[in-house]
Amino acid sequence: MGRIEPDVVLDTSGLNCPLPIIRIKRAMDTMKRGQILEVISTDPGTVADVPAFLNRLGHELLGTTQKEKSFYFYIKKK
Repeated sequence: MGRIEPDVVLDTSGLNCPLPIIRIKRAMDTMKRGQILEVISTDPGTVADVPAFLNRLGHELLGTTQKEKSFYFYIKKK
């Protein structure tokens, strides 16, 4: 995956389900269509939860990466 430049960065490190999803929803509500949100999470459950959540809301998951114990999600608001 090439470098994605986010408009907003949301660090949910240390938070467990459902808090990362709640924080993502709040952040997306403040963003404009087409903007990109980078989410950083240490909760392994977000690997399954984030794509399912985005699928329900209709936002686009541009990609995910993992660095050590952190998961990075790149989400485009639709």
